[in-house]
Parts: sequence; C-alpha cells; structure tokens
Amino acid sequence: MRAFLFTIFLKGTVPAAIIEHLYYNHLPVMERIVFLDRSTMKVDIRRPRFEHEWVEYTHTSSPAEVVERLKEATIAITNKVPLREGELKRLPRLKFIAVAATGTDVVDLDYCRSRNIPVSNVRGYARHSVPEHVFMLILSLRRSLLSFREEVARGEWAKANVFCLPTQTIRDLHGSTLGIVGYGALGQAVEKLALGFRMRVLVSEHKGAQELRSGRTSFEELLRSSDIVTLHCPLKDETRGLIGNREFQMMRRDAFLINTARGGLVEENEMVKALRSGLIAGAGFDVLTTEPPREGNPLLDLNLPNFILTPHVAWASREAQQTLADQLINNIEAFIKK
Repeated sequence: MRAFLFTIFLKGTVPAAIIEHLYYNHLPVMERIVFLDRSTMKVDIRRPRFEHEWVEYTHTSSPAEVVERLKEATIAITNKVPLREGELKRLPRLKFIAVAATGTDVVDLDYCRSRNIPVSNVRGYARHSVPEHVFMLILSLRRSLLSFREEVARGEWAKANVFCLPTQTIRDLHGSTLGIVGYGALGQAVEKLALGFRMRVLVSEHKGAQELRSGRTSFEELLRSSDIVTLHCPLKDETRGLIGNREFQMMRRDAFLINTARGGLVEENEMVKALRSGLIAGAGFDVLTTEPPREGNPLLDLNLPNFILTPHVAWASREAQQTLADQLINNIEAFIKK
C-alpha cells in the first residue's frame, strides 16, 4: 500500500493530503485496551496476541473517570465498574466490552445492542470456588461453628464438667434437603457436592411459573420443603427482590438461606427481621446490594452467631481467578479474529 501511494504521488495525479488520508486510514488499527478495575484480580493476566496498547487502573470510581479513561479505548475491560448509556454514548471509539465476570448487569446491554457493541462475559471459572464457599457457609451454620468458637474463646470449655461442651444444636447434612434456586453451572456444581453428602436436592422452577419443567420443583414448594436454600441466579428485573417477607414466611423455621449470587436477590431489611424474629434459623451471605457498602448496610450490623457475611470472595480462589483471566483474554482475542 505504501509503495502504491508513493508511486501515485510521484506522478502527481493525487494531492498529497488525499494520499496522506488514504495511507493512514489503511494502517493496521492499534487496539487500545483499558482495564478499569484491575485490583479486583490478584493473578497475572497474559497480554493478547495482537498488536495493542494496554492500560490498567486499580479502580475507577466515577462516571467522569470512566469517560476520561475510555475516551481513546477501543476495548474496555470491567469487572464491577458500571458502563451506562450516559458514559457509553461519549465513547465513539469503543467497539468491544469484556466483562471480567459472569454477570453483565454492570453494562447497559440495550444501548450496546443498539450501537452494535459486543459484550462478552466469563463463564464457569468459579465452578469449584463458589460451591466450596457455599458448603463452608452451610457447614458452619448447621454445626454452630461461630457459637462454639466464641464459647471456647470465653473459656467455657475449660469450665465444663464433662469432656465436651454440647451447648449448641448440631445438624448433619446427610439426609437433609437442599433447595437450589438457579441451575446454571454453579447451581449444578453445588448439587454435585450436595449429593456427595447424601443430601436430597430440589431444583427450583422460576418464581411464578405456571408449568413445571421435568425435574423441577415449584419455587414456593422448594421454600417450604428445604432445610437449606441456596441462590445461584443472575440479578435482573425478574429476580430483583426474589426473597422478601412473603418468602421468609414460607420457609421452615429451622431453615438456612445462602446467597453467594447477588445482593439484590434478597430484600435485606426483611432479612434482618427474619433473623431477629426467628422466621429462619440463620443465613450465610457473600454479597450485598451495594458493594462496597460505603454508606452502611443493615446486614453489617447483624452481630449474630447464626449469620455469616463474607466480602464477595466466594468466586476468588487463586485457581478460579486464573481461569477467569485466561478466558477474559481469550474472549478479546476471539473478537479481534472474527
């Protein structure tokens, strides 16, 4: 291309400005990749196998920062930094968004669809990490781990008249019923562990569904029958506030609720009431509606032995993060090759 244009220029058949325009518009595009919240991942990320410029920020906290940092980007990577229409319409060079997570609710998908901006996500990377975290919470609650730990710390065991300190209720998982709401890769992986404990597993049909698919239990019946209910569904309009006062009223008084999916699935104020009033026996959460909870959250104040809150780390084993990082770059490379 360069030799061809130079020849035309020598013959004087095309103005120099037009030659310059043609030349630069036929140069290979240098992709500019910007990662908005690199600090969410603690593993090495290999660079894509094509010519590019890589820019990363530890975190990005405001819409203004999003626009400033992505104004020259052709590819954006985000884990939890929101990309809404207000920002996206000011980014004319952006042509691909790679979400470093499974959930894509941080991106305005309707706007991207209208502007033909593909959005990719990462699937299946935490198929071991999340289920193991789920069972850590379940076992801790069913076997009263926090209460026993506190009693030992207070010296209660040392004062006991017998060899053990059987002050708390302990329940086996064997023979108990686990209700799974959300039957994707993570829900299915949780089921496999549950069957290893010889638990009975119920898989929920969609809330409000008029018909039951084969192998599914109605949402309401699952709540009534399960010793433990665990949530593994995405956050969208149909699932926001999935569990509230009505649902807590349906659950067994000795049941536990586990949420490692999204905070917005559960009405948090109703959750506090349910725990304090004894509507359910306990809960284990890894997520909140707003993260990080800079302005507080009612669940942060729940200092109860039957409630466990972890800081959205169920997904974050080292192995899961590396799988995520590899798949993230694979997605970007696949887009460039298309």
